[in-house]
Amino acid sequence: MQTPSTNSHQNSTQHLGGAQAKRLTRRDFLRLSGLSAFAVGGLTFLTACGPAAQGTSDSQPASDSSSSSAPARKFAEGGTMLVGMEANYAPYNWQTDTESEFTIPIDNLEGKFADGYDVQFAKVIADAFGAKPRAVAMSFDGLVEACKNGQIDIICAGMTATEERAKSVDFSDPYLEDTVAVITKKDSKFASAKSLDDLKGITIVGQKSTFYDEAIDQIPEANHVEGLEFAPDVVAQLSKGQVEAITYSGASAKKLLESYPDFVVVKFDDGKGFTGDYASNNDNAAIAKGQDDVLKKINDAIAAVAKDKRDEMWTACNERQPQ
Repeated sequence: MQTPSTNSHQNSTQHLGGAQAKRLTRRDFLRLSGLSAFAVGGLTFLTACGPAAQGTSDSQPASDSSSSSAPARKFAEGGTMLVGMEANYAPYNWQTDTESEFTIPIDNLEGKFADGYDVQFAKVIADAFGAKPRAVAMSFDGLVEACKNGQIDIICAGMTATEERAKSVDFSDPYLEDTVAVITKKDSKFASAKSLDDLKGITIVGQKSTFYDEAIDQIPEANHVEGLEFAPDVVAQLSKGQVEAITYSGASAKKLLESYPDFVVVKFDDGKGFTGDYASNNDNAAIAKGQDDVLKKINDAIAAVAKDKRDEMWTACNERQPQ
């Protein structure tokens, strides 16, 4: 879902477009859309499944990232698996004050717990190692560096595997398959588009420094409005008619449309949508390099969760996320 990056591909396209919409608060948007999350005191959180912002630690090339190098921390050392995430990106991960069968403790926030789809798979993976998972809340942009440095054992944070990130960490098989969707209004002339070519000249915006922003460059002659930092602001621009469309998580679109019934997802014909790196927007776990046996065991644990069970988990997280 998240989502949300060059980290892998820096945007080189000159962005066009008008002024940003008056910003909704993240809490207001999430309350309206059902994609609620809570800010974690004192920490800065960024969302998105795609690449991270240019200039952050996650976007820096690795100086020595060979798979033979030893990780700084033994995986699940002492029977505890430290899981890096934002705890601020529902339904993938969010923070709660209430402990339940679905939560894990947040190691660096006393009395707080993490829940969400990423958390459920973190629990599956930890079980395979006979370990107890504990979340470590941090900025999305800092996750890869924290994993390399041994501050965390694993990233489960709605992160998409990219070539650039794979220079620094090793990725698991996906545990959620997602796409980059285009959302417009039902009365838009673009609502019936069947291909990216049909969107020629559209005024469109996505969340900056993510796949959602970068994918727009594949639309012919798009009026590519400068990306906005937060997904709520992106949605607000479409709601207020300041753009004709937005890019968004395909997996999360259904929930968004429940709150915005005048929105519609553009349905592309097979092979006529986004291509290359942007053809998928999957969620993968990541670990420090040099742990091939650990990665195989993680992939085995992910593969053991059947598709119907994954669908059940995803639906439950969407229903359980804070309003």
